Amino acid sequence: MKIIYSPRFAHAEYAKDNAALPGRMEAAMSGLRAGGWEILEPTEASIAQLLAAHDPAYVEGVRRDGQLFAMAGLAAGGAILAARIALAGEAAFACIRPPGHHASRDGGWGYCTFNNMAVALMALRGEGAVASPYVIDIDQHTGDGTRSLLAAWPGAAVFNPFADKAWNYTRLVEESLSGIDRADIIGVSAGFDAYRLDVGKKLETVDFERIGGLVKAASLRLCGGRRFAILEGGYYLEDLGANVLAFCRGLA
Repeated sequence: MKIIYSPRFAHAEYAKDNAALPGRMEAAMSGLRAGGWEILEPTEASIAQLLAAHDPAYVEGVRRDGQLFAMAGLAAGGAILAARIALAGEAAFACIRPPGHHASRDGGWGYCTFNNMAVALMALRGEGAVASPYVIDIDQHTGDGTRSLLAAWPGAAVFNPFADKAWNYTRLVEESLSGIDRADIIGVSAGFDAYRLDVGKKLETVDFERIGGLVKAASLRLCGGRRFAILEGGYYLEDLGANVLAFCRGLA
């Protein structure tokens, strides 16, 4: 298991929104450091990598805000690094911000700038490394940007589980993953805002570990263990570290 992270994610001031809450990244990393996994620092995604997912005018517009562009480019680069580690059959978790699953080809909302998941998968596709990625988005909110960006990719699939109760939610995740018959990599848009004390008000810490384990099992069955996850939402800071740690223990 590898963790992708840069101290810049914790300290750079690029926005004032829930994803940029002071202490949020430190909270997430407190759990990951407890896991004892190796931490790797990413580099920024290239313009060419960003343009594989986003319109030139949108990328140029973000570029005019130098601080935001630097952080969003670093987040996308972190997702690419996590995906490349997954290609070797080792799990990876990218602890990055800003998140990305609400970013589409020509815009972003919900605290998202570049679509980190789509940028990562399109980078691998451009290298001829993957053809049929499976994305499961466990954020409380629909990954509409990821859906729109991968819609034209015939081999790609995106699944968002939605349920009111934890037992039904994890059942949907299990059914979805067990029903896949083809995938050459599994990516998780790992939001933690479905937690019972966050906006979703349903999942317990142990549920995140179970979900991580289900992803691991599916990846071993389908694609030699190729699996990675990237941080999306999750705003209840007191338990964020424990929830991220639980998920990664399952994923690892």
